[in-house]
Amino acid sequence: MTKLTDAKFHNEDAARAHLEALRWPDGPYCPHCGNSEPTTIRRLEGKSHRPGLHQCNECREHFTVTVGTVMERSHIPLAKWVLGFHLMNASKKGMSAHQLHRMLGITYKSAWFMAMRIREAMRDESPSAMGGPDKPVQADETYYGATSSRATGHRRRRKEKAIVVGLVDQTTGAVRGFHVTHATGDTIRDILFTNVTRRSTLVSDESNLYRYAGKAFGKHETVTHWKAEYVNKDGFTTNNVENFFGIFKKGLVGTYHFVSQKHLQRYLDEFTFRYTHRVGVGIDDGERAALAIRGATGKRLTYRGPRSATHA
Repeated sequence: MTKLTDAKFHNEDAARAHLEALRWPDGPYCPHCGNSEPTTIRRLEGKSHRPGLHQCNECREHFTVTVGTVMERSHIPLAKWVLGFHLMNASKKGMSAHQLHRMLGITYKSAWFMAMRIREAMRDESPSAMGGPDKPVQADETYYGATSSRATGHRRRRKEKAIVVGLVDQTTGAVRGFHVTHATGDTIRDILFTNVTRRSTLVSDESNLYRYAGKAFGKHETVTHWKAEYVNKDGFTTNNVENFFGIFKKGLVGTYHFVSQKHLQRYLDEFTFRYTHRVGVGIDDGERAALAIRGATGKRLTYRGPRSATHA
């Protein structure tokens, strides 16, 4: 179990060593040209060089462990980055930027940028297909947003809410979530065909959204919720994906209070990462944070300004 008194959360040298061990387990490589020959990469340790600086003799470029990651060009100390990764991965229902701001002793703006960059690191960039021959994959959709207006008392229409489609590989416990504009049969089909092996067993509720796409899979099992059925006669259920939705919504309401649809996918990536790498599948907080740090490589997230669009 990782303790918050660990040196890597408070000491820059220990934090840098931790990041280098995770990113460069076989020794440093140049993020500019890809060179990994030990004899052509050297650490610059002169008094005029900043700590952790390396030089590649192939391309003559300088680099540190943060170059080519979401931490690149950040002025936040490395120990605070390592602690931020740990806190966001140890909190089951998330951690707000205000809480990071208070615990790390950085400005709220810096904490918000840090949290967004950590979510980018937690994004599953090249996932393999879920399921397999006769392996069940649960699919469901949910709607996120206020159910009524306090001012008028009128219930909001479903089309005004954010729509999230979730998939859970029942064999591995992995989950994927997708923020979609419209919940249609075509949308569901595209998500399923892109993410699930065709010979899998698709498990869904009785919604017509899954009826036609389900015919393309090895089997399509349904759970009839309107009959208060939660496990069908063959033992199939959608309880896992519904459990994920429950954690996701409790986190949005209880921790973040409000998330705009513009950024909803990033928050969804955060929750799917934690759920996929949860204690239930044998991954503790420290290992989960280490996986997220490894995921920071090859990703950048910059913002032009508080009113401008984002780009990665």
